[in-house]
This record gives sequence, C-alpha cells and structure tokens, in this order.
Amino acid sequence: MRAEVAIAVRRGDDHLDVHRSPAGGGYWHLVWGGVEPDEGWHEAALRELQEKTGLVVDKLHPAGGFEYIRAEWEPQPGMQVEGRYYAAEAPVGWEPVLDPEHDNYRWCSLDEACELLFFSQPRELLRSL
Repeated sequence: MRAEVAIAVRRGDDHLDVHRSPAGGGYWHLVWGGVEPDEGWHEAALRELQEKTGLVVDKLHPAGGFEYIRAEWEPQPGMQVEGRYYAAEAPVGWEPVLDPEHDNYRWCSLDEACELLFFSQPRELLRSL
C-alpha cells in the first residue's frame, strides 16, 4: 500500500489546477504526492505543496481521505493507495513556481477547476469545501 496526499489550493474564489508534464501522464490534477516513510500526513502535505508549487503555508486544513487502486497506465498498476486531502489558502497575488513534474497551471472557478480534473474523487473534494 502507498500513502499519498492531495492539496486543494485556493486563492480567494479561484482554485489551482496543475498539469502533469506529458512524461507523467499529461493530465490536470490537484497538488499531489507521496508520503515518505519517516513523515506524517500533514508534514508530507506541507512538503509536497512547497516542492510542487513553491507555496509555504502556516496552516493546512484536513479535508478527508481517499482510497483508490492504480490504473493500468499508472506506475505500479494495481497498487492500493490510501490518502488524505488537505486544503490551503494562497495569498493574493501569489503564483506557483512549478517543479519539473508539471508544465502548466491554471487558476479557475470551482466549476472550471472540477471540469479540468482528470480524476473524479478530487472533483468531489473541491465541491465539498
């Protein structure tokens, strides 16, 4: 089993979607990453947020959990994944500095953000916040 975190980033009424580079699948998603063996969920979410976007926040809000089994096209297909969602607020005027895994980002309305997301579970999360 793999542990992962997903972070929904909001800036006012806008929601952040990030785009995986073609080598990583070429799809839109939330800020997402794995939990290292020596860290907890919250620490992993803070680290992934900073690594993927450059955003450093004082506080993350827990927003529920998720489980899924990796699809055939993903690395390690069939692997069971357990995760936790978090929500973060970005300051007015802040823009992401993306890591090499990502090639684009968009600030979107809630409806646009949900429409762009490749996976359905993160859509449900955004709509629940």
